[in-house]
Amino acid sequence: MNDRSKRRVRFLAAFVGLFAAVWLLWDTPFVYPVKLFVVLLHEISHGLATLATGGRILAIEVTPREGGLCRCPGGNAFLSLSAGYLGSLLWGGLMIWGAERFPTLSSWFSAALAVIVGGMTLLFAQQSFAVAFGLAFSAALLAVAWRASAGVNRVLLTALGLTSCLYAVLDIKSDILDRPELRSDARMLAELTGVPTLLWGGLWIAVALLFCFVLFRWAWRRA
Repeated sequence: MNDRSKRRVRFLAAFVGLFAAVWLLWDTPFVYPVKLFVVLLHEISHGLATLATGGRILAIEVTPREGGLCRCPGGNAFLSLSAGYLGSLLWGGLMIWGAERFPTLSSWFSAALAVIVGGMTLLFAQQSFAVAFGLAFSAALLAVAWRASAGVNRVLLTALGLTSCLYAVLDIKSDILDRPELRSDARMLAELTGVPTLLWGGLWIAVALLFCFVLFRWAWRRA
């Protein structure tokens, strides 16, 4: 077995191990804070899309039961509504891409992520739980970025990115495909466009799965 084959075997073993750990621990307290973090990224994505299209953010909320809300009037409603699930997927992809493409800079990526999350929390979170969680999580990220090695930060970013991508897929399935009657992003987009909720859910989950496949293929080739 040549060096490239060995690297790919190590990559596949590490990826499968990390994925299995996240999957098996999905409903445990170990993954719970990360799931809340992804919910926060989901709401931040709504807000950033609204700001980018001329709107404003009034408040970002996150609840202990993994619920979230972004009060962001104005802007382009189509892009703002689409940015939630797809945004958390993109955040996950960026974390994995940064960790794999620039492994020696992983600590800086962790610090930048902490600043973004902490800044958005301070600016727009008004609910006590959202403020406490956002600041605590960003402080933990900063601590790891400051104290831990680039290798540890690389593993952390990969785990966070993988969880974010997986959560986006499962959340679309749970909120839209399994329970289309919920007032989800897809339901509001259906009311805006006239396109059925399930069609938006199917489209988003197809995009999410394709995104995950392309991301894995890219990482595999780099190995």
